[in-house]
Order: sequence, then structure tokens, then C-alpha cells
Amino acid sequence: MSAPATTAAPPTTPPTVDPKMRRRALVSSTLGTCIEWYDFYVYGVAAAIILNVQFFPNASPFVGILLSFSTYAIGFAARPIGGIIFAHFGDRLGRKKMLMITLGLMGTGTFLIGILPTYNTIGIAAPILLVLLRIVQGIGVGGEWGGAALMATEFAPAKKRGFFGSWPQIGVPVGTLLANGAFFIMGGLITPEAFIAWGWRIPFLISIVLVAISFYIRSKVAESPVFEEIKRKGEIEKLPVVKVIKTRPLIILKVVMMRFAENANYYIYTTFLLAYGPAILLEKNSILLATMIMAGLGVFSIPFWGWVSDRWGRRYTVMAGAVTMLVMAFPFFWAVQTGDFFMVLLVLILTCNIGRDLCYSVEPAYFTELFEPKLRYSGASVGPQVAAVFAGGFAPLVATLLIGPEFDRYWLVAVYMVLTSLITLAGAFWSPETAPRVRLRRGLSAEYDPIANK
Repeated sequence: MSAPATTAAPPTTPPTVDPKMRRRALVSSTLGTCIEWYDFYVYGVAAAIILNVQFFPNASPFVGILLSFSTYAIGFAARPIGGIIFAHFGDRLGRKKMLMITLGLMGTGTFLIGILPTYNTIGIAAPILLVLLRIVQGIGVGGEWGGAALMATEFAPAKKRGFFGSWPQIGVPVGTLLANGAFFIMGGLITPEAFIAWGWRIPFLISIVLVAISFYIRSKVAESPVFEEIKRKGEIEKLPVVKVIKTRPLIILKVVMMRFAENANYYIYTTFLLAYGPAILLEKNSILLATMIMAGLGVFSIPFWGWVSDRWGRRYTVMAGAVTMLVMAFPFFWAVQTGDFFMVLLVLILTCNIGRDLCYSVEPAYFTELFEPKLRYSGASVGPQVAAVFAGGFAPLVATLLIGPEFDRYWLVAVYMVLTSLITLAGAFWSPETAPRVRLRRGLSAEYDPIANK
């Protein structure tokens, strides 16, 4: 019975590659995602603390935050568009080419936001242009994630995919750290009046330098050896996105469910907290500093949990993270309400560095192993980006609506966080185990066979 499953292993096992190129691919994927997520998150921080004043000045503070978070959500709504476009061409033309384009899109969109006139200068055209540029950002990051995950995992040794795949994921904590740090530094260097007048633009403008550095490094990386093998065998699909949706709908649904909690809760822990904290007299700079420390720890916790998933299993790693986030939903708000910096830092570490990172670290390896190579860019992009819309993109907006104008219904937000965790727990429980070491311990073939398990 094991023979058929074993014969399916070679297509999912990367050919022998030069260790130097493997390291270069890992560095370029990681650095690229760090910069892409910096660009994406710098908007999130700005949406919470300044964009409502610059682009929606006639609204009340509460409505202004809602409108600002709405433009933030639009970037997430655009992510599936980017995921579909770049997944299609990534499975047809190669991973590397798509990553170069997505990096350029994101960098251009971010830089242009930094020079965008405000409402007081050009009126209603300002928020309209802001939305359009946010859509450009969303399209860019939607295509980036799947490609970066594939470049890391397809160059990786089979039994270390969890560890190697987790490295591009540190783009999120590094991006969060850099984005929060940029605003934290600007807020400390200049007066509040100068920050409102022009200082908020600087974190957007410096993105262009970071993008240029990453673009150069990515240009030196070879195409994925797995894609080269697919091309050599003539197995390239004409419509890979359509094919994966038609033939793997349940797998896509499982991916959406497994990503739900970490995506929704992270933006409550970070972006929404920047709006909620000051409303309960928690100093904004304290939140930024705690978030930066948490993000810095994520640089270490994410690769660690990726390493754990190679030994413990992808499925159990996700389940452990979902349970942690579920248990911490109410304590998170209780700690924040104390107003104590160290309590806020403690719950951010427990919820993010343990709960969220357990789920997030495993996603590149898990999601790519669930799809066969010729459909992998599409499969690893569609599900995560759909989840990003309904979970991450709307989380700050939903949380703001639930908590109310007086910011006094925190328990509704906590219930929402519990529900997202239950969705992820169910998705992981429903999914197969794909980690080669764990499968071998159970007497199965090392490689999970996506074709035999539609």
C-alpha cells in the first residue's frame, strides 16, 4: 500500500541544489518579505494614528478611524487579485519573475503615498488616490507571499521545510518593527506639529531605498529548481488558478480556515490596539514600544516554531497556536486595561510570539506541501489571500465597530477573537499531516501526495 504514495514523492522533493544558491534564495526571500511587509504595515500604523486627520478631517475622531481602517481593509481586499494574477503567471512563467514585479509594485505604491497631497490640498481627490494606491499595495503583497514561500521551501531540504519556510515569515515582525519604529523615531525627533505637517511622510518615502536593495539581491537568485523541473517535464498548466480551484476546493477551504485566527488576531493585537489604547488612556508610544519588542522577539520565535513543526508536525503546531489565542482572548484585554506597560508587553508576547507565531511559522511549508508542484503557486496564494481579506483586512474595522464609540464593549471583540481561533482549530483538525519526519514516524511515505488526497 505504501508504494503508490512513495512514487509521488519525487515531484515534491527539490532536485539537488548548490548550497550557496540555497542560502541566497533564503536571504532574498526573507529580505524581500521584510521590505514588502514594512510597506504594507507602515500604512496600518499611519491609518491608526494620522491618516484620519490628513484624509478625513471633517469626520468625528471615531468615524475618522473607521474611514481610515476602511482604506486599510481595501488593501487586503485587493490581495486576492494580486494572488490570482501572480499565481497564474508564477505557475506558468516562474517564481522569480513574479517576485521582482511584486516588489516593484509595493515600493512604488508606498512611495507615492508619501508624496500624496492631503484633503486640505486637493479635496476629495486625496482619499480617492489614497484608496487607489492602497489597492496597488494590496495587489503587490497578494502576489508576494506565495512566491516567497515557494522560493524558500522549494530550495529547502525536505526534512527542513518548516524551518526554511518560516524565514520569509519573519518579514511580518520585521516589517512591524520597522514600521512602528519609523513612526516612533519620527514622533521623538520632531514636534507634534511637524509630524502632522510632514513627518508622517518620511516612513513612506524611505521605502524606495529598501526596495532598491532588495531588488538587487533578488536579481542574483536563480529560478526555483522545482519550477525548472516542471518546465523540463512539460507539466505547466494553462490555467493553474482555475485548475486548483476546480480540483482542490476543500484543500483551499482548509487553508483559509487555518490562516483565519493568526491573521485576524494579529491585526487586533497591533493595528487596532493603536486606536484602542489611547481611548483608555494607554500612551500611544508605550503601545508602539511594546509592539516593537514583540516584533523583535518574533524574529526568533517564528524560525523556532518552524523548526518545531519539522519534528512535532505541521498540524499540531497550528492547533497549539489556535488554542493559545483562544485562551488569551479575554486576558489580552484585561491586561491592556491595566495601563501597565509590562502587562501589555506580556500579553503581546503570549498572544503573538507563542499563539500567533505557532500558526504563522508553519504556513509556507504546510500550504505548499498540500498542493502538487504545478499548482503550488496558485494553491499557496488563493487560500491565504482569501483568508487575509475576511480575517486580517477587516479585523481592525470589525473590532472598532464591535467595541463602539465609547470603546467600552471589549468583550465583543474578545468573543470575535475566540470565534476566529475556533475556525483555525477546526481547519487544522480537518487537515492531514505533511511533515516528512512525522509521516515517516507513523509509517507513511515521507511526502504527502496531494493528487491521491484531493
